[in-house]
Amino acid sequence: MPLNASASVRIARPSRDLGAAERFWVGGLGLDVLYRHTTDGTTPGEHSLLMVGWPDATWHLELVHDPAAPVDPRPTPEDLLVIYLGEPVPDSVVGRLEDHGGKRVPAHNPYWDTWGVTVRDPDGYLLVLSTRTWSNA
Repeated sequence: MPLNASASVRIARPSRDLGAAERFWVGGLGLDVLYRHTTDGTTPGEHSLLMVGWPDATWHLELVHDPAAPVDPRPTPEDLLVIYLGEPVPDSVVGRLEDHGGKRVPAHNPYWDTWGVTVRDPDGYLLVLSTRTWSNA
């Protein structure tokens, strides 16, 4: 695959609890489980992982947990995953995210409060659902 706009993107992050992460991203946001691998931590260097996304998207989120040597997530206020909806954010989606372990929070940058809704996932990372559309022009 060439290095251009058709290249796939994987966002990899550590997770404290893949079950909680799955509830948020799959049950809350509606992503699909694209791949799952579970380990008990007895094999050095082997990680449990959960890949979620929309099957036709060119990006997906990989959540990783090493039971033998867990990495604590350390998101900053500017570590954002922004999804551009191009329409108002449905209250039902925000409610579903909260029902599945998310917490609506004010954005560090007020721009995102003007143009969307920010929700903290169970690992502390921020999801922004933006009312804007994305254009690279």
